[in-house]
Amino acid sequence: MSEANETDELLSDAARRAARYLEGLRTRRVAPDASALKALATFDEPLPGAGCAPREVIALLDRTGSPATVATAGPRYFGFVIGGSFPVATASNWLATAWDQCAGLTAMSPVSSRIESVTARWISELLQLPHDTAVGFVTGSTTAHATALLAARRALYLKVGWDVEQKGLIGAPPITVVATEDLHGSVVKALGVIGLGRDRVIRVPVDPQGRIQVSRVPPLGPATILVAQAGNVNSGSFDDLVPLAELAAESDAWFHVDGAFGAWARTSPTYEHLVRGLERADSMTTSAHKLLNVPYDSAIVTCRHTRMIEDALSMRTVYAVDSRDREPNHFTLEGSRRARGVDIWAVLKCLGLRGLRAHIEACCANARIFSDALARGGIRILNDVVFNQVLFDLGQADERDRTLSLIQAEGTCWVGPTVWRGAPACRASFCGWSTTLEDAERSAETVLRVRNASVSGHS
Repeated sequence: MSEANETDELLSDAARRAARYLEGLRTRRVAPDASALKALATFDEPLPGAGCAPREVIALLDRTGSPATVATAGPRYFGFVIGGSFPVATASNWLATAWDQCAGLTAMSPVSSRIESVTARWISELLQLPHDTAVGFVTGSTTAHATALLAARRALYLKVGWDVEQKGLIGAPPITVVATEDLHGSVVKALGVIGLGRDRVIRVPVDPQGRIQVSRVPPLGPATILVAQAGNVNSGSFDDLVPLAELAAESDAWFHVDGAFGAWARTSPTYEHLVRGLERADSMTTSAHKLLNVPYDSAIVTCRHTRMIEDALSMRTVYAVDSRDREPNHFTLEGSRRARGVDIWAVLKCLGLRGLRAHIEACCANARIFSDALARGGIRILNDVVFNQVLFDLGQADERDRTLSLIQAEGTCWVGPTVWRGAPACRASFCGWSTTLEDAERSAETVLRVRNASVSGHS
């Protein structure tokens, strides 16, 4: 068999196995069972001295690896803010992988550069951002925040004549970061990575739903970064962006919004009121592998000040071939990276505005169905279900953990633990395109049944 035929057979075999895996997601248990986990020991072997046939490698991955996955791409996984992948995004991802493009420069990949340029424009339109907003395609929230905050750092230091990219932080004047008390850990990590410090954030108290109390924001200044949330990772609540943007503008502070999943509320007339003022953010981040349902890993960073993000991130080498077009690596930390913008383009092209809007609204409807069913069964709901997140009470930590273990072992759905206002709680995130109202109802029934059985067994 020729090399070309062998490659064709290998890819066809992998595609058949992947398709079979995806077809089974609706009926399989969500968490792997004990036998699947035990079988993972098969991978614990010494480094082979001699190799084996490519098809044997793929067969082993499928035979032993597929059963041990958590069905995060399926319709009843609600443990983290993970949405699976639209079929068109999975397919585009496979094709882009076959292209194997290094998407940092136009010269290395004209197609990925052009697609990212178009996708950047579409995202600005979808989120109603200024038309000249800079958009970068990165790996996840931490990288997106680091990218945005590097632009913020440069802008704030230029006000006092300090070129931080050239001089570094030693001897630099301080920058103040003011943020919601419920600041996500990815922002905190990013602040540490870029040298502004994890422990130097001034935390602003929040209301019972996790929204920043605007009246409690301390005085800001031109050396301040104000960080708000569009979608609390627990409650799904949204900070009031309009007055926060006003405070930042009045004091010449930098306004950054963490819109990991909530930014997409902008696409729906039903929910867009939650993100009024988003267009006034100096920078914003959102994850594409959450509500947009593209394969991992994929996130988006936007910046109203193109020159700031370009000057903070652009890289020059003696062998680079820059064009007059948008150069992708001027908006990301990575110089060498995959063409992740292709997956985002594929989803937006396939769904269009109306399809994306319907998807976002369906996720939120599923959250309400799940929440209402739990409440009817006597489980206390801890948040106002304003978007796609549901917080609920399964008792003190030991009782909650015991019940959650039983729910996950039962296999119908996966919900996870969290802490809310200092007390143990549970969280369900509705992000997946394949989740139906029936899935939401069935999952709620499972939670109630297992909870009731657990309580009876320990009464």
